[in-house]
Amino acid sequence: MNGASTKEIASVVKALKSKGIQFVLSQFVDINGVPKAKMVPVSEFQNLVTNGVGFAGFAVSTEMGQQPHQPDLITIPDLNTMTVLPWKKNTVWFAANLYTEGKSWPYCTRTILDRFLKRVKKERGLSFKTGIEPEFYLVKREAGRIRTYDDIENIAKPCYDLKLLGRNLDFLQTLNNYLDELGWHSEATDHEDGPAQYEVNIRYDDALATCDKYTFFKFAVSYLAGTMGAVASFMPKPFTNRTGNGAHFHMSLWEGTKNLFHDERDPQKLGLSKTAYHFIGGLLEHAKAYIALTAPTVNSYKRLVAGGSASGATWAPVYISYGGNNRTQMIRVASGEHIENRTPDSACNPYLATTAMLAAGLDGIDRKLDPGPMNKGNMYRTTEKDLEERGIEILPGSLKEAVDELQRDRVSLDALGKEFAEYYAKMKMREWNEYHSTVSQWEVDRYLTYL
Repeated sequence: MNGASTKEIASVVKALKSKGIQFVLSQFVDINGVPKAKMVPVSEFQNLVTNGVGFAGFAVSTEMGQQPHQPDLITIPDLNTMTVLPWKKNTVWFAANLYTEGKSWPYCTRTILDRFLKRVKKERGLSFKTGIEPEFYLVKREAGRIRTYDDIENIAKPCYDLKLLGRNLDFLQTLNNYLDELGWHSEATDHEDGPAQYEVNIRYDDALATCDKYTFFKFAVSYLAGTMGAVASFMPKPFTNRTGNGAHFHMSLWEGTKNLFHDERDPQKLGLSKTAYHFIGGLLEHAKAYIALTAPTVNSYKRLVAGGSASGATWAPVYISYGGNNRTQMIRVASGEHIENRTPDSACNPYLATTAMLAAGLDGIDRKLDPGPMNKGNMYRTTEKDLEERGIEILPGSLKEAVDELQRDRVSLDALGKEFAEYYAKMKMREWNEYHSTVSQWEVDRYLTYL
């Protein structure tokens, strides 16, 4: 199952022992992107790489397409992802792919992306580079509810506030030191628009590596938050009156060392090539479908609204549009080097989101889709009449609407694989139905004695 030679494996074993590694974490993600792992002694590493370690798929939160009677899911670590835990240096982490009975498991989301990237490379000679801006809250649980970790944060617009950034400086600097130790180069960290909400920008990389880094990043943040008695929340919208947690994807398409998205002669002065505009055209065309993957939870659609934030804006996309350095657009172009898709939130499975967005963009290139002129101004204040005249559509308002669109989208289904896409849609509809049939506290408060 593993393509590594005996010599390569022996070399890694030697490197692990020289670093004082005693334990290995072999990790895959479930369909929701939640990491699952087993810890293996380093003495068993060669067996792990050769034969893998088994998991009961049905025991995983999203069941991974398995029933209790089916054989184990086997993880085979990708040796290129070796990451020593900065806070536990005797332990190394590997991202892994799933197999059953010697064959790739079609519900392994890392494999879905890896396979699609290789297909694009083989058929088109292209590679895809991405960067993700993860946002998260630090919270505390109290009597079944949550509150922000930092009690003093009660100002209306806390974004970029130096005093608030400084209150958790030890946490943020330790996190940045971890990233730098791993060679990931953190470019900037800021206090976001919600209380005790932060964003860390990590330099872009090949798409698969970026997804692996994002998965590890969430693991590291959660661990570090726990050491100070906090909970790191990547929930898309944990507070009704505050901004949600986005995970904006920055993306560019490359042919060798050439960035195919950049062109200084761009008449719209955004610095983009025709290829980039066609890619944007594809992202706009398929947005209603792939948002079921970039905004994959019931809660996600409480983030994708124009109002509802104490600061006066949610900073989340509502309309299927693009523009320059304008954060009210779904696709933002702040640099002629890349484009930014603002639909993904921090709950997304990055492997699935990347696969679907790449497929959408490539379809735009193949069909030479024209995204039209860029939009200017505040999209949150655009009237219904303006939208209609300009042909701008609205994003799905619920997970159910998004899943319905996904099931009709040929491009997304082809990239994900029909078998997996059908399972994903079924799983998400079950999630929607469970939510829709649950009586919420809001309903009790409103209707219990009122009617």
